[in-house]
Amino acid sequence: MKKILIDENIKYYRANLHCHSTISDGKKTVEELKRDYMARGYSIIAFTDHDIYVNHDNLTDESFVALNSYELDVSEAEAPEREAKKTCHLCYIALDKENDISLCFNNEKYIWGNAESFKDFQHYIGTPDYERVYSAEGINDMIRLGIENGFYVTYNHPIWSCESFPQFSEYSGMNAMEIVNYSSIVSGWDDDNSHFYEEMLNLGNSVHCIATDDNHNRHDDDNPMCDSYGGYTMIGAEKLEYSLITKSLVEGNFYCCVGDYKNDAPEIKSLVYEDGKVYIRTSDARKITIKHNTRCARSRNAENGKTVNDAVFEVDENAKWFRLTVIDEKGYKAYTNAYFLDDIRSK
Repeated sequence: MKKILIDENIKYYRANLHCHSTISDGKKTVEELKRDYMARGYSIIAFTDHDIYVNHDNLTDESFVALNSYELDVSEAEAPEREAKKTCHLCYIALDKENDISLCFNNEKYIWGNAESFKDFQHYIGTPDYERVYSAEGINDMIRLGIENGFYVTYNHPIWSCESFPQFSEYSGMNAMEIVNYSSIVSGWDDDNSHFYEEMLNLGNSVHCIATDDNHNRHDDDNPMCDSYGGYTMIGAEKLEYSLITKSLVEGNFYCCVGDYKNDAPEIKSLVYEDGKVYIRTSDARKITIKHNTRCARSRNAENGKTVNDAVFEVDENAKWFRLTVIDEKGYKAYTNAYFLDDIRSK
């Protein structure tokens, strides 16, 4: 049995799935962001301004797709200062570009920065006075509403949010979680969440992993504090069309990468599962690893100053899932999604 997981015969488009503009608390307009990201090789941006859902179809053309999206947050009430509060942030990415529903909306609360001037344009279901509750039950209700109403829902930057694993292990139903949030890392947080991602998988969550910028562009593009171009997701699709891109998101036809504002991460060129083995081809790498939910882990390492560009690994037949990581000589990484063996074997 052969299953193509990353297909060398289709194009993979570079995407930033978490981005803020002057519509909320970012420093660049959406037009400036499109220009600057395309200059760095990007074809897709999800404009996830805080709590305000704005349609950006006017930015989409034959070489660029603007994903209509927004970010919601809910914080605990007890802490007196904003910075001391635990919080949960979710991005909603519309699967259909015609979807214009603002979920969990409230006319008086949650709205950040310039978003206040856009609130009268929101289309919501039922009452506009949705009360967000910072609890597993409240957050799972927000996730449920997103999924049921045609959004791809991501869980964002748990370290920056001051959330612990016992808390977010109770969140369920999201499509993806940020394995890396580049803006948080640039700012000083250790928001590389590989271990947390695996813990979520071990709880039985079939969840994807994405890497994002979460950029606000408070520093220029040539500054070491630049929060752009470091975390990105490579989405495979037959064509650069909105519906095909979101279909690939839902199906997990992507991998994600972390470089920095000047340097790309390694590339995964193909990934194939066949008869109990996984075959991977990459750009120049220092190490390629495979991990499972069992204690079975393997790596192929470069030797004598050379690089590796491929590997073959036996997949642990007793494992529930496996995932691969590619690391280049600078330490930059590419991550695959986790693949559940029951899903692979049933197709």
